[in-house]
Amino acid sequence: MDRNYGFGSMRPLTQGGLSDHQKNIQQDWANRELIEVITSSLKKMTDFLNHFDVTCRERLSLINERLCVLERKVDVLEAMVTKGETLS
Repeated sequence: MDRNYGFGSMRPLTQGGLSDHQKNIQQDWANRELIEVITSSLKKMTDFLNHFDVTCRERLSLINERLCVLERKVDVLEAMVTKGETLS
């Protein structure tokens, strides 16, 4: 009776030379390594996106300030034109 029994059997080796328990451990480590790579990649992407968000908000704030200054200048010029004033 030569059979390969499942995990926890009395037969220690499978045809590949490793016990089912050892194969399960190897597969578990491979899964853990994959999870670590995915987790690390997600963290890097999250860090990048957070930094990108902060940078974009800072730049948009600066652009908004510049636009406000330009809008005030345009308002002054419109008022001068409406009153018939010249720029000289």
